[in-house]
This record gives sequence, structure tokens and C-alpha cells, in this order.
Amino acid sequence: MNRRQFFTTAAAALGTKIFPAQGEGTTLLKGKAEHVISVWLGGGMAQIDTFDPKQRGDPSKKLAGSYYDSIETSVPGVQVCEHLKNLAPLMDRVTAVRSVHHNVIGEHAAAINRMHTGRPVSGTVVYPSFGSIIANELGAAAEGAPPYVVVGYPNVTRGPGFLGAKAGYLYLTDTGRGPAGLSRPEGVTPERQSRREAFLRDLQENQPSTNDKRLTDYDAAITQSLKLSGPEFTRSFKLDEEKAELRARYGGEFGQRCLLARRLVERGVRFVEVSHNLNFLNGSGWDVHNTGILKQHELIRELDTAVATLLADLERLRLLEKTLIVITTEFGRPPEFDSGGGRGHQGSAFTCVLAGGGLRHCGAYGRTDNLAKTIAADPVSVPDFFATIHAAMGIDYTKNLYDGDRPVPITDMGQPIAALF
Repeated sequence: MNRRQFFTTAAAALGTKIFPAQGEGTTLLKGKAEHVISVWLGGGMAQIDTFDPKQRGDPSKKLAGSYYDSIETSVPGVQVCEHLKNLAPLMDRVTAVRSVHHNVIGEHAAAINRMHTGRPVSGTVVYPSFGSIIANELGAAAEGAPPYVVVGYPNVTRGPGFLGAKAGYLYLTDTGRGPAGLSRPEGVTPERQSRREAFLRDLQENQPSTNDKRLTDYDAAITQSLKLSGPEFTRSFKLDEEKAELRARYGGEFGQRCLLARRLVERGVRFVEVSHNLNFLNGSGWDVHNTGILKQHELIRELDTAVATLLADLERLRLLEKTLIVITTEFGRPPEFDSGGGRGHQGSAFTCVLAGGGLRHCGAYGRTDNLAKTIAADPVSVPDFFATIHAAMGIDYTKNLYDGDRPVPITDMGQPIAALF
């Protein structure tokens, strides 16, 4: 008798449930989104300088507050930083969740893990990222497309954990070419490729039968890679097929990544993560300690340009209601300025953003104090935020996943933001 059978039998004998489903007896919230484009702001976006502006501060006088002025948006009473001028008129399609929080403060790697898996690092379980969970639950949206793509450098926190390789991601590090592993080397003709595939089939058919999950996962990965190396999917990466005017509106490298994400969604990719941690813009990316804050506005403007264009482009193609845009970062920044004029780390209150995806958007949800330092109303834990994403995708956020026979709640007991449904 395995572990799961033991607990099931014991529960039946006692007339109880050992692992009751979270939210049991209540109606599940369920949206109709079909895709996620997740924008990752590596380094820690300062909520007080972007989507949760407060009174103006002054680093030279050590006066806590926002680094920039704020502007009104299309939603009455909701303001954003002056460098988000393109997103401001679109905030009726957006919700800045201003009350996200966790207890990780000083360590980037631990916070990055928390904001991808929704849980603390464990010594016994390698938890899957929420991208891998969505890939595992829903698969690709079209034949011949991978379920999960990362546009940026790979990292274990984005990975499938105990779900295995089938819930893993395909990645590329720039938009100038597709994933290197899918590109056929020069000199390999279609005939030569066919001979290689026939030889591979012979090897697979003649290998001893085994229950080793690693080998079956490996065979599945090979099969998928052969499908993805075909012309239909690799065409996704030919951004020069788009009109020059549209490409220009998206902006630089990050904007081209967002355009690629839209093209991948069109071809059936379920979940795309787009990294925006391009430190060549200001020398430090979103990690604005000390003098890194001096050019923070360049990063904010690029985010504004690309995401606003992505929203309008998806709406033009009638994909915005089907595509949930998620903007996350590892933690926020305190209102006080450090000795070098920049900001430290703050996990107790920060902002993540949702847009599109068929949600009932309200510009902003949750409220912080007069300096965006503590939560004043409607706190949202990381599991709550993830549960909102799962619910928007129609995934049961109360279910258990299984690491072998060990039940693992899919969102660590998170509850969706009901006001958005």
C-alpha cells in the first residue's frame, strides 16, 4: 500500500478527510483566459516610483517619498508615476495589486524563488513555478506549440520541479534568433534529417522497456523538439514579418520580446515569461541601490512603452480578453533613500500588476499607507496572487498536486481576489 492509498483508506475508516480540498463547499471562481504573458522585472521594482506613487520625496534631504511626480489615469482616483504616461489612459484594463506581500527581505534569490513558486525554498521538495503548473494543467493551446516559453536566461526557479520535464520550458536569450536547440545546422538537408529521425526511431523501438521516468521524459522532450523545429513554429521568431511601424512602437529589446510573446501566444503557447532586467539601460536594472536610481526612469519608460503597445496590439487582434498579462518582481522598495540616494528592499508591501485576461479591472486593488510602506487595506499574499492567476485561467486553485504520493496544495492555500471576477 503506497502513501496515498494509506491516507485514503484511513480517511474512509474514520469517516473524515485527511486532506480536505481548500475552499471546499464554496463556489470556485473561474475565468476564461487562455494564455499568460508574464513580465518579470528582475531586481525589485519600486512600487512607490511606479504604480503606487505617494508624496514627492527628496534623496538629498533624506525626505522619504516618491522619486517622481504622479499623473492621473483613466480610472478616477488612481494615479501612477509620470513615466507611465502610455499606460495611464489604459488603466481601466489594468489592476495594480498594491498590497502584495511576503516575508523575504534581504536575499534576491530567495525572493525570486518565492515569486515564481509561491513558497519558501524547501530542503525536501523542489516546487514547480506557476508557469510550469499552468503548462502542466492546460498544456499547449495548439498542436505543434510548446506550452511554456521563457524569453530570458533560464533559472531553476522557473522550472517544473517535481512535475518533471514535460512541464518545463523552452527558452531563448534574445529575439534575433529562435532557440539554438531548434535550429537545424547548416549542411543538414531535409533528407539527412529524415535519416537521423529514422535512426532515432530504431533506437527507441529497440531499447529495453523501463519504468524510469527520466527516460520517458527524455523521449517526450525529443519528440516535442522535433515538432517544434518545423517551419510553422520557428516562423514565430521572424519578427521582420511585422510592420516596421509596429515594431518601432514596441521599442527596444524588451519591446521586441513583448512582440515575440504576442506572436507565440498566437501560435498556441500557453505561458510566456518575458524578462525585463536589462541592466545596460541604467547599470543596475530594477535593483536601484545607490546611484542605480538615477536612470530608473529609463527602465520605467521602456516598460510603459512596451506594455502599453502590447495591450493595444492584443486588443486590436481580439486577444486581450483571452490573454492575462502579469507583471511581477521579487519585492518592492522602501520609501526612504539609502546613503547613496537609492532604495533598499521591502517585501512587506509591494505591487504586482494584472491586465486583460477577462478580469473585472479596477485600476488598483489594495491600499498602502501614505508612504507605500505598510498595507492599509486588502492584503494579498503571494499564494493569493497566484490563486487569482490560476482562477483567471480556469484552473482549480483548491486542488492538490502530487510529489510522488505527497499532496501539495497547488497555491499553498491561496484565495483569489474575488473583486476581479
